[in-house]
Amino acid sequence: MELTLLGTGAPAGLPRPDCPCAACACALGPDARAAASVLVDGALLLDLTPGAAFAAARAGRSLTGVRQVLLSHPHDGPAVEVPAGLPQPGRVPDGRELTLLTGHRVRAMALDAPGTGYAVTGPDGQRLLYLPPGGAPAGLEAPAEPYATVVLDVLGRPDALARLRETGAVGPATDVVAVHLDHDVPPGPEVRRRLAAAGARAVPDGTTLEAGAYEEVPDVPRRTLVLGGARSGKSVEAERRLESFPEVLYVATGGSRNGDTEWAARVSAHQERRPGSWRTVETCDLVPLLKDDGPPLLVDCLSLWLTDAMDTVGAWDDAEWADGGERALRDRVRALTDAVRETRRTLVAVSNEVGSGIVPATASGRRYRDELGRLNTAFAQECEQVLLVVAGQTLPLRG
Repeated sequence: MELTLLGTGAPAGLPRPDCPCAACACALGPDARAAASVLVDGALLLDLTPGAAFAAARAGRSLTGVRQVLLSHPHDGPAVEVPAGLPQPGRVPDGRELTLLTGHRVRAMALDAPGTGYAVTGPDGQRLLYLPPGGAPAGLEAPAEPYATVVLDVLGRPDALARLRETGAVGPATDVVAVHLDHDVPPGPEVRRRLAAAGARAVPDGTTLEAGAYEEVPDVPRRTLVLGGARSGKSVEAERRLESFPEVLYVATGGSRNGDTEWAARVSAHQERRPGSWRTVETCDLVPLLKDDGPPLLVDCLSLWLTDAMDTVGAWDDAEWADGGERALRDRVRALTDAVRETRRTLVAVSNEVGSGIVPATASGRRYRDELGRLNTAFAQECEQVLLVVAGQTLPLRG
């Protein structure tokens, strides 16, 4: 089954008309995208967008063989003109199946948002799933047979990809292609970086894919360290890296700090950002979690883990520090990094980068700064990917 992506952008396209934002200003050349539309084997057109005939011609394809045009999402704005010779666009009711004379079978999938998803089985038995912008499947049951290719709004609805993975509809060999790309994420390297973290990819408009063919996509790093200063966006970046995966265990190392209303507000803001399928545990005992098998771990953050460890070994007292405290802390850090090296779980950890600022005025502050630098260095050594977040911008340091 051959798929030609006539467009890969949001319904308004990218850049959006008359939009002054920086992302739209950068959406040039291969990063410019028409509204998403997929031509299947020259016979089935999923979503009719303005200029479809010209888009097909640019891709070296023709619409003259199209036998069915299906719409997946409500269209805002003026009606799209149907090119001469194309059948009138329609929509398959949820749960119903349509069989084309060409041998393609199309089943309509119910969504949790307005619109319809389409599961297409080609004459060769290969299977495609196409979802509209902002839509995720409703009522999926496991186990499901994995699709060869899934085309969906990865950046706008990462939880849709998580649901598909949870049921088995997306497996290790599934080619996940992002469409409906909008100006919410800067085009170019940033889009590719975020999609790679989700095990997905984007292709330029006009690309033709073969369902079931192997496509090399960067492996999702098993261990990632995200560094950054205060309010740099490091926690958001860490959460974003796992939001397309189900059953994440969020490990909060900061505790509840009873009576501290400002801290409670920070914790609440973090909780509201997390997908509802994630579980949370509050602990600084990380080694047993790393040794156990289970879903991905998100540890936020190592800075607070170090505070707890230094409290435990008496690091703030010079006498205790000299009388075994320093050695005890080194042992704790070594046990943690050894567990990171041996873990089989996917791990994303957050830590503060504090070594570039003003030298602390107190001896205890300088000790903490130095030990955090050592911890970050040792932890990073065991990670396939290390990221630095500055002013909301993510800079890969490794991987």
